[in-house]
Amino acid sequence: MYQIFKPEGRITRRRYLVLFLFFYFTNVLSLMLMWQAYTHDEWAIFYSFGTILIASIVILLIQAIKRFHDIGLDWRYALYLLIPPPLNFIGFIWLAYKKGQDGPNEYGPDPRKTDII
Repeated sequence: MYQIFKPEGRITRRRYLVLFLFFYFTNVLSLMLMWQAYTHDEWAIFYSFGTILIASIVILLIQAIKRFHDIGLDWRYALYLLIPPPLNFIGFIWLAYKKGQDGPNEYGPDPRKTDII
């Protein structure tokens, strides 16, 4: 569980896709609930889901950094994913599609050899 919050190392496409779907769904749900709270002037709920939204975006970026490491690219490419949707969605899907490098690279060992999920 702690590995989700560390931007070091590499991650497989399968694990990335599972985490991406979970946290992207969390983003969409948080946005919908924030809008509902905003229209009803429920500011505590609005700020609570705003915090959840920011946390899930950060976790998505950390997972994207790991995927870039698996592909062999630097973490700076993850900054392009901060572009508003739908362009960032295309980038996230590309990360789920692009095959990682075979064997170890400068960011760590091949995650396909040790990945359970």
